[in-house]
Order: sequence, then structure tokens, then C-alpha cells
Amino acid sequence: MPGTLKRKLTLAVLFSDFALLGFLRARLTQNEDKEADFADVNEDDNLSMKFRNYLPHDKQLQEGKLAAPVLPKFEDPIATEPPAPENTKDPFVNIAPKKPNWDLKRDVLKKLEKLERRTQKAIVQLMEEQQKQNEAMADENGLTAAED
Repeated sequence: MPGTLKRKLTLAVLFSDFALLGFLRARLTQNEDKEADFADVNEDDNLSMKFRNYLPHDKQLQEGKLAAPVLPKFEDPIATEPPAPENTKDPFVNIAPKKPNWDLKRDVLKKLEKLERRTQKAIVQLMEEQQKQNEAMADENGLTAAED
């Protein structure tokens, strides 16, 4: 409240000053003169208005409508060249991966290594059994391994 009371007092002092009132009256008359001059200028401008994109409804103003500007033709040097021949391949061919089994090989690789070791052991075991059978046959026939 003290701020609003102080403001009211300062405004009362300012407006009670006759010099200030005289200044405000002089300013007001100057503004009125400027508005009158502006109105005179506006009346002259109404006759010379030019409309480029707007078609006014008033028939007097329609006379100020300008014709649309004509742009010069632009020849695009790139458009004159024939387009490059495009490859017309089936787009669904590219959907399939290049190596379709890579994930299968990755997942089965450990099992394959284990199987390979077992296979090698089995081959060695079969060769040993075959050798024993050959030796047994040779003993039955009376032939020794040294004579072969």
C-alpha cells in the first residue's frame, strides 16, 4: 500500500503543475496536426495502390491490380541428358543373406569339434582292431609278421 500511495501523490503533483499541462496540450495539438497531414497523404495513396497477389473487391481498387510477372524459361542442363539405365533386378533377391549358414556354423562349431575328436579316436580304434585281426589271421596261417 505505501507504494501505491506514493505513486498517487507523485501523479497528483505532476498533473497539478500547469507547465506540464501546457506541455501535454501542445503535444496533443501537434499529434492532431500530424494525423491530419497523414490523412491527406492517405487519400493520395489510395489512388496509386498496386496489388500484386491480392484482388480487391472494390472496383476502383481493382484497377491497381498488376499482371503476374513472367519468368524467363530456365533450361536445366542436367534434365536434357538422358537418364542412366537402371538395373531392373528383383529387389527380393537382396533380402537373403550372403552366407545363410554362418549362425548355424557358429552354434554347432563346439559340437562339431567334439564329434571330430571322437571320430578320430574311433578311426584309430578300428585301425588297431583291424591290425589285431590281421595278426591273428597271420598266426593261424603260420605266417609271421616278419615274413610279410
